[in-house]
Amino acid sequence: MRWSKAFIPTLREAPADAEAISHRLLVRGGFVRQLAAGSYTMLPLGQRVRLKVSEIIRQEMNAIGGQEMMLPTLHPAEIWRKSDRYELMGDNLFKLHDRKGADLVLGMTEEEIFAILATELFSYRDLPQIWYQMHTKFRDEPRPKSGLLRVREFTMKDSYTLDIDAPGLDSGFDKHHLAYKRIFERMGLDAVDVTASSGAMGGTESVEFMVRSNAGEDWIATCSNCDYRANVEKATTALPEIDDGEPEELERFSTPGLRTIRALAEAHSDIASPEKQIKTLVFVLEDEPVLVLLRGDHDLQEQKLLDAAGVGDGRPGRPEEIRELLGADPGSLGAVGVEGVKVIVDHSLKDRSNMTTGANQDDWHYKGVSVERDISIDMWADLRAVRDGEPCVNCGEPIELWKGIEVGHIFKLGTSYSEAFGAFVQDEAGDNHPIIMGSYGIGVERGVAAVVEANHDESGIVWPVSVAPYEVVITVLRADDEATMSAAMDLYSDLEAGGLEVLIDDRVERPGVKFADSELIGIPYRVTVGPRGVSDGVFEVTVRRGLGKTEVPAGEVSALLIEKIESARSHI
Repeated sequence: MRWSKAFIPTLREAPADAEAISHRLLVRGGFVRQLAAGSYTMLPLGQRVRLKVSEIIRQEMNAIGGQEMMLPTLHPAEIWRKSDRYELMGDNLFKLHDRKGADLVLGMTEEEIFAILATELFSYRDLPQIWYQMHTKFRDEPRPKSGLLRVREFTMKDSYTLDIDAPGLDSGFDKHHLAYKRIFERMGLDAVDVTASSGAMGGTESVEFMVRSNAGEDWIATCSNCDYRANVEKATTALPEIDDGEPEELERFSTPGLRTIRALAEAHSDIASPEKQIKTLVFVLEDEPVLVLLRGDHDLQEQKLLDAAGVGDGRPGRPEEIRELLGADPGSLGAVGVEGVKVIVDHSLKDRSNMTTGANQDDWHYKGVSVERDISIDMWADLRAVRDGEPCVNCGEPIELWKGIEVGHIFKLGTSYSEAFGAFVQDEAGDNHPIIMGSYGIGVERGVAAVVEANHDESGIVWPVSVAPYEVVITVLRADDEATMSAAMDLYSDLEAGGLEVLIDDRVERPGVKFADSELIGIPYRVTVGPRGVSDGVFEVTVRRGLGKTEVPAGEVSALLIEKIESARSHI
C-alpha cells in the first residue's frame, strides 16, 4: 500500500476530551474516529488491526472445537423478559418499539438466543457443544469514555459451552481458560486471570482476564508471594483478631452533634475507636430496604452486597427513606432492636462484643453491643472492600491493589437459561436434564485498545507483529527523486513477494513528518531509503520497539526483514 493513496489521517494533537492513552493514540494515528459518544468508526488502519485480533480469536476458538454462528442483534423483548433480564439490565439495555408497537431490544449478550437454539438438542449424544459468534452488541452506557474501552456499540466474541453434567462444564471452562491465555499472549498482552463476580450474568465460577493499566476501571488484588489474585468485587484479606474482653451490658448514651465515625471516635476514644464501631447503611435492593452492617473502619464493596443478596440492582437509601424506616438520620443509625427489616452483616463483626452503634434516635448511641446478642441477623456475608497492603488471606503477605482493563471474562452459567427456555436433553436412562451452560466473552475493539495501553512510548503506538496494521513501513526520504523511489519500490516488491505486509511512505513530505508519523502509527519495522543510502548501498532499519537503528546493506534488507517477521510470526 502506498501511503500517498491510503487514508491515514494522522493528527499532531489528541482531542481535548481524550484521557486514556489508547484513545489519544488511536485518534492521532488515524485508526478511529468518533461519530457520537461511545460510537466509533474503525478507519482502514484500525480495521486491519481489528481483523487481526478477530482472526487470532477465531483460530483459537476453532482449535478447541468451536463452531461459529452469526446471531441477530435485534431481539424480541419477550425473550429477555422470559429470562428475567429485561428489568435486571435496567437502562443499560437498549429498548425500542417497531412500527407495529412490538417491544424489541438490542442485545448486550446472547445467552437467551443460544439457549433457544439449544432446544434443538435432544440427547446426551448431541453434547458437548461449543458455539460462538463475533458480532455487534449494544449497551446504553451512561458515561462512554476512554475511547474504545467504554462504548455503546462494540464487537463481542461470545461463546457458549453446552454439557449434560458438571464435569463436562468444567472441561469446557478449562478449554476456554487455556484458549484465552493463548489469545492474549498472541495479541502481545500480559493478561492476568483473576477470580471475579458473575454479576448480572448469573452462574457460579467466574474468571476475568485483566491487563494492568491506569486506564482500567477495575481494581485487582494480587499477592506476589502466593499468586493470590482476585477482582476487588470478590477479593478478601486476613484480618487480625480483636480482643473485646468480657461482654458488657447494653447501654444507651447521649452523643450530641456526633454524626461521623471519626467524630464519635475522637469524643469517646475509650469505647468507640473505629474498629469498635458498627457502621449501619441503608440500601434498597430491588425495592426492598435492607440494613448493611460493617466495622466502622471498613467500607462497603457494593458488588459483594448485590452478590450476597442475589440481586442485580441496588442503591443507597435516600434521606427521607432512611428516616421513615429507622426514625433517625445517618450518623445515628443502628440495628439494635430493629424488626421487620432484613439485616446483612459483614463477617468481620462475627463474635464481636462491646461495640458502639447508633440508637436510631438523632444524637444517641448504644455502647456495650454484642452483635449476635443484640441484633437480629438475617445473613452473614463478605461485604467489605479490601485495602492495599492488607494481609493475604492465603499466606499473610501484603496484597497489592492495581487498576486493570478487563479483556475477557468466562462464567459457569449453570442451568438457569436452559431451564427458562426448555433446553433439556435425555441421558442414557431416558431421564431429562437441563443443559448446563458456560459463557465466555472477549471484546474485540476493547482488545485493540488494551494492546495500545500495554504497548506504547512517548512517540506513539508500538504494535506487536501479530496485530500490527502493517509489518514494515518503507520511509522514502525523497519521493520526488527517481533513483531513490526506484530503489524503494524494488525493496517494496521484494518484501511483498516474501509475504510481508508493507506500507511505503511515498508522500512528498519532510523527513521529520514521515518519521513522526511512522512512529505514531507503530509499525514494527521501518526501512529508511534516501538518496545517500541508495548511493552508498546502505539502508537504515529501525525497530519500532526501542527505536534501535542499524545500517544494513541494501541487498540484505529484504532477507533480514523476512527472517525477523517470520520468526515473530512463528511465536504467535
